[in-house]
Formats: sequence, C-alpha cells, structure tokens
Amino acid sequence: MLVAVAALTAGYPQAAHGQVRAKAAVTCVSAGQVLEYDCTIRLANARSGEPLSGLTVSVGADMPSMPGMHNVRAVKATEQAEKGAYKVRLELEMHGDWAVQIDLRGAVRDRVISMLRFEEADVTDVKPSSGRRGH
Repeated sequence: MLVAVAALTAGYPQAAHGQVRAKAAVTCVSAGQVLEYDCTIRLANARSGEPLSGLTVSVGADMPSMPGMHNVRAVKATEQAEKGAYKVRLELEMHGDWAVQIDLRGAVRDRVISMLRFEEADVTDVKPSSGRRGH
C-alpha cells in the first residue's frame, strides 16, 4: 500500500536567512523480504514547491522509542528520471515507528525527518501525539 507522508523539517545545518528549505513526501512499500522496504522520496523547495534535483541524498532511520538501540545506517538514495524523485531501500531491524532521516547535500543542504510506522503489510505516517498518555 502506498502512503504519502508529509514530512517535518529539522535544522540541518542551522538555516541561514533565505536558505532553501526542503520538504519531502515519502512512500514506502514492502520489498518482498521481511523488514525490507522500497521507498520513494519526492523532494521540493518548501517555499516554492519546485522539485529539488541534482542532490546527494542519504537516508537513515532510528526508532525514537528505543534511542541508541535500533538504528539504520544511512544509505545513498538513487535519483530518478522524475524531477525531485529519489529511491532507496531501507532494511529495518523490527516493525514499529521509525524516524526516517533524509540528508540533502549539494545546492541545498538540509535534513528532513519523516515519522513512519512500518508494519508487515503497510507503511503509514505517524500522527504527532497530543502529549497526553493514557496511564
């Protein structure tokens, strides 16, 4: 199942006034192997919406619920013919919520974080919590 995910941007490096910021839409599907997912990342200028091409894009992930325990070393994404589209295969350690870190280098330097829930059958976006927990 394809899922479009709106991404949050984080300061990487600290944004200078007027610096181009990126936004990302991420879709992931099972690659046919347990815990392997093929992801397409569509990058655009956060202000203008213009696709961002010609960048070096690295993608890694970590599991916020278990800091330092589960993380995926960054791998280089492959730029596609579609302007602003990049593909990458993620090999996770377990199902659950992952912070997917997309690092951009080149004419634009930025880091975009996308929170995704990887399950056996599908990948969905993770809604921000309200800060309240039912204990």
